[in-house]
Amino acid sequence: MKNTILKSILGASLLLSVTSCSDFGDMNVSPNSPANPNTASLFTGAMRGVGGVVTNIVPALYVQQFGDVTYIEESRYKTIQFDYSGTYTGPLNNLDYIIKLNTDEATKNTAAANGSNANQIATARILKAYYYQSITDRWGDVAYSTALKGATNFSPSFDTQQAIYNDLFKEWKEAQAQFDAGKTISGDIILGGNVAKWKKFANSLRLIAALRLSKVDAAKGKTEFAAALADGVITSNADNVTFKYLADANYEHPLYNNYITTNRKDYAVSSTFVNYLTKLKDPRLPAIADKNINGEYKGVPYGVFPVAWKAQDVSLAAAAIRQQSSAVNVITYAQVLLAQAEAAKLGWTTANAKQLYEAAIKASMEQWGVYTEAAYNAYIAGADVAYNDAKAIELISTQRWITLFYQGSEAWAEWRRTGFPVLTPAEKPLNGGTAIPRRMAYPPNEATLNKTNYDAAVAKQGKDDQYTRVWWDK
Repeated sequence: MKNTILKSILGASLLLSVTSCSDFGDMNVSPNSPANPNTASLFTGAMRGVGGVVTNIVPALYVQQFGDVTYIEESRYKTIQFDYSGTYTGPLNNLDYIIKLNTDEATKNTAAANGSNANQIATARILKAYYYQSITDRWGDVAYSTALKGATNFSPSFDTQQAIYNDLFKEWKEAQAQFDAGKTISGDIILGGNVAKWKKFANSLRLIAALRLSKVDAAKGKTEFAAALADGVITSNADNVTFKYLADANYEHPLYNNYITTNRKDYAVSSTFVNYLTKLKDPRLPAIADKNINGEYKGVPYGVFPVAWKAQDVSLAAAAIRQQSSAVNVITYAQVLLAQAEAAKLGWTTANAKQLYEAAIKASMEQWGVYTEAAYNAYIAGADVAYNDAKAIELISTQRWITLFYQGSEAWAEWRRTGFPVLTPAEKPLNGGTAIPRRMAYPPNEATLNKTNYDAAVAKQGKDDQYTRVWWDK
């Protein structure tokens, strides 16, 4: 799968200011080494990594939205250690530098050409927190407070996930309140500098992050949830945050690259997912999966080896969602409604859980472009969909799993937290375990280049494998 977490584009922008010799004036100053880095370019570079967070195929395989077609390995959990260095050296580094440029008295006036200092800092803080949450949700305790220090600290310590989450709530809350009426930011390829949408994005991220605490610190989760809701979250599909790829071979949709450009067709919609949606007569299935060569919806057998099928025999992801310049969902109205439905069921709010649950299904159908009143009414009356207070968490979680198709990291996090839907692990895992992974193991260089801090993290968190649970996964 094409790696969309790009390396840092800082390059010459990080060069120190050149002090020229008085005998030669500007002869020793390279015109290709700008003294004032362009924060618009830095924003664009940082935002391009968002697509990679969303479309990472491994978590989508873990929760059986997808399955392997030819090489039946990742659906059998073969890879244990995963690398996160590209996120630190790329997007996080860019965003941290944007904040510094807009804070430092020597550079803030120049940086303001690409948006008011406050608006740039607020946007960068929101995105930094987004990236950090994506990392800690997958690896657990990671470098945070001492990260991004460059040459001053090549061996950052690992913060606990609890400490990271506490700071993420602070960052999102402060950042959404930091925007001013000044110039909107340039280089924003996600929300076009729309301040109102950035605020809703930040608050919606807080809302969903608060729900992560449902089993480990419900009191704090409830408080943070209420605060995020009060500050204003996504309220319609028009507010959905998406990331759009380009009609360009250098930055095309990952599934287009896999299916068309390279003609590999490594992944198809899994039998688990297709069979369940077929059972429900779910109108979203045609928007999610294509029919096979025989005109049938047939998921690829999940985690089964040896292979007895070809790509033409199974349902690939629907053509409509994997064009070269297709968009992917980062956070949606349906997600936010499902979070509110669960919070209501947990007693965190006084809202009506059933109404929110059904509204979420409607929003999801509209999001996938398949809503009709008749189809919706029939669907929510179905035996396996109709709201039942005794099974509310299971129903809400299962609908979340459906609407989060191809938002694998988020779907995996919610599956770990809730345990729904109930999934059967691959028959013969290749990692020495027997269950679906609960985390990703640290990259190998942590144990060699940052051994002291790595050892301390392992001693505190637990064995560095795929089955030690992160803090909120109880």
